[in-house]
Amino acid sequence: MNILETVFAISMGAWFVTEFLYKNILKSGKEDKKGKDRSTLNILWLAIPFSIAASIMISSYTVFPIVKGTWICYLGEFFILIGIIFRFVIIRSLGKYFTVDVTIRDDHQIKREGFYKYLRHPSYAFSLLTSLGLGLYLNNWLSLIFAFVPPFLAFAYRIKVEEQALVEQFGDEYIEYRSKTKKLIPFIY
Repeated sequence: MNILETVFAISMGAWFVTEFLYKNILKSGKEDKKGKDRSTLNILWLAIPFSIAASIMISSYTVFPIVKGTWICYLGEFFILIGIIFRFVIIRSLGKYFTVDVTIRDDHQIKREGFYKYLRHPSYAFSLLTSLGLGLYLNNWLSLIFAFVPPFLAFAYRIKVEEQALVEQFGDEYIEYRSKTKKLIPFIY
């Protein structure tokens, strides 16, 4: 196993462990306003592991290279690492307001600093960057599609549900914030 494969294996393990810990530690509390999630957490926990397993399996059985050369594997691994690290940083920056299920806390506030100045959902954006990195690392068009599309669709649904809950809670304040920021890609989308 070369150094890139070793880093890939470690980063995949770190990705799994961090997401598992987020899911089990960062749930809403008894006093939170629940019932807004509409199964988005379950959908994400089906879509993401499926996409990882499917993309890796597809790359083992098919050859549809995105490019020739190994540089794309390094780019993919870079995206995986950046995605994991920055998602962690963003989750930490939200503190008690981050929950894995769509929840509004009693003293909830709209965060507008840091990444939130440009994106409404930066933790999702970096999770998707990790998925994109996986597809690039595998250097297979079909793997890229399977690595990225299911999580993107799951996050798109979750964003719709989450933003509906935020509009219900904050009204015009959130609508104004939404008009000044993008969902997932700064200045674009």
